[in-house]
Amino acid sequence: MSASSSASLQNQEKHLAATTALRWVRDGMTLGLGSGSTAALFIRELGERVRAGLRIQATATSQASEDLAREVGIPLLEPRRGLRFDLTVDGADELDAQLCLIKGGGGALLREKVLATASDYLLIVADSSKAVAQLGHFPLPLEVVPFALPWVLDAVAALGGAPVVRADKQKAGELAKSDQGNLLVDCHFEVITTPVELARQLQSIPGVVEQGLFLGLARAAVVAQGGQAWVWRAGLEPAAADSFAALP
Repeated sequence: MSASSSASLQNQEKHLAATTALRWVRDGMTLGLGSGSTAALFIRELGERVRAGLRIQATATSQASEDLAREVGIPLLEPRRGLRFDLTVDGADELDAQLCLIKGGGGALLREKVLATASDYLLIVADSSKAVAQLGHFPLPLEVVPFALPWVLDAVAALGGAPVVRADKQKAGELAKSDQGNLLVDCHFEVITTPVELARQLQSIPGVVEQGLFLGLARAAVVAQGGQAWVWRAGLEPAAADSFAALP
């Protein structure tokens, strides 16, 4: 398959996953809106439903997603005490059969994890390229306080993570920063055999604001492969999304 054909298929899968996720949305819900290309497609589709009369409110995991939600007419909520989300729909950089995730490739991992933990139901949307047998090939992101960066790099290197400080793709010579003004570090572990232990080790490093392992948070994932969307749930065989008329 040519590169252009592969990219076209991937885009089709992303759109299928995003539109399938709308089956989980109900009138009156409070939603968390994820970040990334597949989540952006979901936000656009959700905006169409809102313009057609769907009543929901939402909070976004990134400034880019917030701007898009506002553009398509989704009513937005500011963070406040007691606010919880009926459903958050977000993407992933990698996911395995137990719904362990690597997230943060777009730099929004802190806000993504905040909303995920404030949600009653986290639904992941992904194309087939994000599904892996074992986490680790995709670099694991960290959000790091700038002052602590040298010591964080030393600590991650000692864990075998081959850390690389992320450069800003839009501003030559500058480092990438999160919406909170923190630096982003990509850790190249290649294979993560004990994600729970690694998450604990990374989170214990002073200066690491958040790490991109999302464990025990996702309730389900919609994974599109070719022309079929599948619902993944931990410990269960994937099921065709067409068999779910309501939130499982």
